[in-house]
Amino acid sequence: MALAGTSKVVLGCIAFGIFWVMAVFPTVPFMPVGRTAGSLLGAMLMVLFRVISPEDAYAAIDLPIIGLLFGTMVVSIFLERADMFKYLGNLLSWKSRGSKDLLFRVCIVSAFASALFTNDTCCVVLTEFILKVARQNNLPPQPFLLALATSSNIGSAATPIGNPQNLVIAVESGISFGQFLLGVFPAMIVGVLTNAAILLLYFWKYLSVEKDQEGGQPEGPEVVADDEVTSHRFTPARMSHVSSLNPDDVDCISEPIIRSNSVSTSVNENLRSRSINSEADIQLAIKSLRASSMSHEMVEVSTVPDRRDEGASSRKFTRTASQQRSVIIEDLPPSPDTNGEKDKEAEVAEKRWKILVWKTAVYLITLGMLIALLMGLNMSWTAITAALVLLALDFTDAQACLEKVSYSLLIFFCGMFITVDGFNKTGIPNTLWELVEPYSRIDSAKGVALLAVVILILSNVASNVPTVLLLGTRVAASAAAISHGSERKAWLILAWVSTVAGNLTLLGSAANLIVCEQARRAQFFGYNLTFWSHLRFGVPSTIIVTAIGLLIVISY
Repeated sequence: MALAGTSKVVLGCIAFGIFWVMAVFPTVPFMPVGRTAGSLLGAMLMVLFRVISPEDAYAAIDLPIIGLLFGTMVVSIFLERADMFKYLGNLLSWKSRGSKDLLFRVCIVSAFASALFTNDTCCVVLTEFILKVARQNNLPPQPFLLALATSSNIGSAATPIGNPQNLVIAVESGISFGQFLLGVFPAMIVGVLTNAAILLLYFWKYLSVEKDQEGGQPEGPEVVADDEVTSHRFTPARMSHVSSLNPDDVDCISEPIIRSNSVSTSVNENLRSRSINSEADIQLAIKSLRASSMSHEMVEVSTVPDRRDEGASSRKFTRTASQQRSVIIEDLPPSPDTNGEKDKEAEVAEKRWKILVWKTAVYLITLGMLIALLMGLNMSWTAITAALVLLALDFTDAQACLEKVSYSLLIFFCGMFITVDGFNKTGIPNTLWELVEPYSRIDSAKGVALLAVVILILSNVASNVPTVLLLGTRVAASAAAISHGSERKAWLILAWVSTVAGNLTLLGSAANLIVCEQARRAQFFGYNLTFWSHLRFGVPSTIIVTAIGLLIVISY
């Protein structure tokens, strides 16, 4: 494709430049509107500058990718509600054998979780938990934060649903879930192990420091588990003030009491208003009741009618002992052994059973989605179907769940599709690729190395998803001229390098920024992962992991 007219090229570059600045630096001083608004602004300028027509702009939005993103988001939300990430977090501290073992576990758990639930989701959920584990073990947080961010990026390369650029590649290339997994998964395993080894070597000195021998735990507020908090909450049974009364005491009270409804009401209100916390209080209450009842008996004796009227009048003033005892027991607060408490326990057991069934259903539906993807079914509709089934089985209003979907990310993708398509129509990407393409063919080692360098640089300059949109079809077309198998290999190389490239700098991946921001805002910690601290580790790790993974991917 030749270059377009001068005005179209200039205006298209301006629109794409604004989009790029907003995407890479979302809080620029002159227009701090964020990535989503910057994406829409770039798309709008492409249409206003007539670089792309409104019809072509709508057609540029890839609905299968949007549907796949939406479906995986909903499934991830339900998995988080089903405590999947809580269980993953427990794996990190279960029978840990020290700081090095803990670091290795962070690498493995975050990598596999990212392959199934996207790297961004894992980083959001696991960052604060990892900070707590590091603090409880008196360990420096930096190695574990880097392990989470870098391993999440590497692990997400293994599947089409691991990150957004893989979603684009899977839809554009038509590679099935199983072929994608077989092509990249071995490289992911080796890459994660290599990255973990580099982390251990890089932070060996810090991880070898033993816990503080005198203080044990570091100073600061104690981290208390949720189970410990909930186990100390007060219940109505514990707050009962009359549960310490014996049955004999009730019998003593019940015989002389309540000969008059007015008297019984006042006495019972007096009992309820007082907090009986000791035996002395109980005896005092009994004596007062006996005294009051004796005075009323004296009044009753003076007013007892003749025996001829006994059948009518005695029923007004006397009750059987069983009736009196039932009145007293009804007025007393229930004891912990009553049927009401048993009903509550049965209700709690029923709720726990329902929660267990619901969690099992969520896990089974997610497993069914993965099996359907491995069978080669349409990835977008498979994810949407799984999401809708989960929403239907929840038996509640779906609004609360759907509100957690990142619609800003979906809108960002829509604007990015339009902006990148408009930039392609200027002819600049095609012209630059024609200069590089003869030297970056994947049928030679030098060509693969040059292609990897181009992808690595562009992924950190223009972000990985726009890089895939710009280079994907061109790299595939160049490889297709060699063989059909080379085309699939080119897509997998693009997926691997563009994903691992996110580990080069702090700005190279959204997962890195999520870990940094979550760590900075975390309660009690406030640790900041700086750009240079990430770069010192990211450069050697990215180069080594990318090179080792490429050797495995090109041999597939």
